[in-house]
Amino acid sequence: MTIYKDSVNEMWQKYRAENPMISNRFEAWAFGDSSKMANELGALVMDGIKTGTSSLFYWYDQGGETMPSVGSHVVLLDGEEEAMGIIKLISVTIMPFNEVPKTFAYLEGEGDRTLEYWRKVHTSFFTNECVELGIPFEEDALVVCEEFEVVYK
Repeated sequence: MTIYKDSVNEMWQKYRAENPMISNRFEAWAFGDSSKMANELGALVMDGIKTGTSSLFYWYDQGGETMPSVGSHVVLLDGEEEAMGIIKLISVTIMPFNEVPKTFAYLEGEGDRTLEYWRKVHTSFFTNECVELGIPFEEDALVVCEEFEVVYK
């Protein structure tokens, strides 16, 4: 059983009280690899700008993480691991990095929201992850692209 900060459990219980028919299962995580990034990207989500995220398929295929699924809920954390809000996954697609479309780059909500910006930032981010994992980053690496909506603030 995962232990979360009180703010996470409190927010989840308030959401469940308003939505008693949903499962009691949820995850809690922050975007990015730093508290600054978690705060910046979390703010974009709460402002309705960021409605998508992506990660290397490796984490699910070989890294032991649970594959995201449509309908699952996430309590979004800030850089201090406090609850910001709750998102619900509405789409999960696996595709090669070099085939991610400009429409998805726009949904990620970062920078100027172009595919060029998305590829530049994510090439750097995924390359750093791959270095830590001891594997090469390839342009055709599989990426899990998730779309979500904010369901609780």
